[in-house]
Amino acid sequence: MVGFKYKQTQSVNDEALRDYFGKLAEADRHIKTGDGRGGDFLGWRDLGVRPGSEEHVRIKAAAEKIRANSDVLLVIGIGGSYLGARAVIEYLKTPYHNQLKTGDPEVYFIGNSFSGSEFNAVMSLCEGKRVSVNVISKSGTTTESAVAFRLVREYMESRYGKKEAAERTYATTDARRGALKSLADAEGYECFVIPDDVGGRFSVLTAVGLLPAAVAGIDTDALLKGACDERERLLNSGTANAAYEYAVARNIMLDAGKTSEVLVSYDPDFRFMGEWYKQLFGESEGKENKGLFPASVTYSSDLHSLGQFVQEGSKVLFETIVRPVNADPSSPVVPNDAANGDGLNFLSGSTMDMINEKAMMGTLLAHRDGGTESLIIEFGGKDAYSLGELIYFFFISCAASGYILGVNPFDQPGVEAYKKNMFALLGKPGYEQGKEELEKKISEI
Repeated sequence: MVGFKYKQTQSVNDEALRDYFGKLAEADRHIKTGDGRGGDFLGWRDLGVRPGSEEHVRIKAAAEKIRANSDVLLVIGIGGSYLGARAVIEYLKTPYHNQLKTGDPEVYFIGNSFSGSEFNAVMSLCEGKRVSVNVISKSGTTTESAVAFRLVREYMESRYGKKEAAERTYATTDARRGALKSLADAEGYECFVIPDDVGGRFSVLTAVGLLPAAVAGIDTDALLKGACDERERLLNSGTANAAYEYAVARNIMLDAGKTSEVLVSYDPDFRFMGEWYKQLFGESEGKENKGLFPASVTYSSDLHSLGQFVQEGSKVLFETIVRPVNADPSSPVVPNDAANGDGLNFLSGSTMDMINEKAMMGTLLAHRDGGTESLIIEFGGKDAYSLGELIYFFFISCAASGYILGVNPFDQPGVEAYKKNMFALLGKPGYEQGKEELEKKISEI
């Protein structure tokens, strides 16, 4: 179960929370009945894939096939088509999972930028290794991932021939339509579904996230069980639950003049969970000139770079600390040193986790004394079940926070603006009209 604490803040208190009851009740109704803006994109609420479902059985079977015949899985996607999967793998398996000799396939994520050097570097890691591909796109026309897949498809077919390349390629896409679905049907790729009613940033608990995670050796049954259990707790508790408290607290902070929320973890393995959180809340709330700017940091390392600003800079931000409550039994213990040249014998016998916890509490108190307020989200820790709980907690919090804010939490109209300019500058058919004007503006920069 995920918990939420706010007592250490000045802005958030029981009275302030009560002031939002009307808006929260309305948000709760929108989430449970689908009568709000974007209500046709609530498929994540009941989970895009249920543990033990036919789709989950197919996902696990494909993952076992990849694990048996491949040393590398290339995952091609951008935004919600890769952030959640990478976040789950890096948190549960560490960012070094590809270098560790665990027996699990290496998983690399490409197609999330136009960097040719990054693409070349990843492809060089495939040399001498057996490769499979999971291309993820609702439409198949998202430019970054479509360009990467065109290149990878050529590589796979030249290396394996069309038949075996097709057998090693898995498409996660629309159930019925789109360029990728048409290509997959024509080439014979095994397909998995991105549900029509689940947006990309809410798709980590569908085949989008589950297939790469399962290939990496993650227990997706436990991941989904955690999400299912958190769902039951949150949707059966009325408006009195931790996810709703967090959603309201964010809006209280915004009304108090804060413009940014910084998600804080004291575990470097959590870094991509922070990246996923930024997309989840940034795309859901950043519209109609509203919303908090979502950022993320890893302490204590970032205390040696951003810590000065957080402590004494302008008070435009608040922190949300994500804190695992279960200790890691494998955490190293600081040994005693007879010479004590570094003066650290006062830490002898302490685990690194215990030191990390004291660093967190000391930092929270210092930041509070400096005028920076902190919220705390508590969850079990580094296991698939607890992470499933946390992911679903963020789903519900994000939807409720967006509805309280007064926006549609499930669209992203602003994302298309850069694409129109890019297509015009690249000469895509149908976008010719704006090219000359854009090139004139570029010449004036």
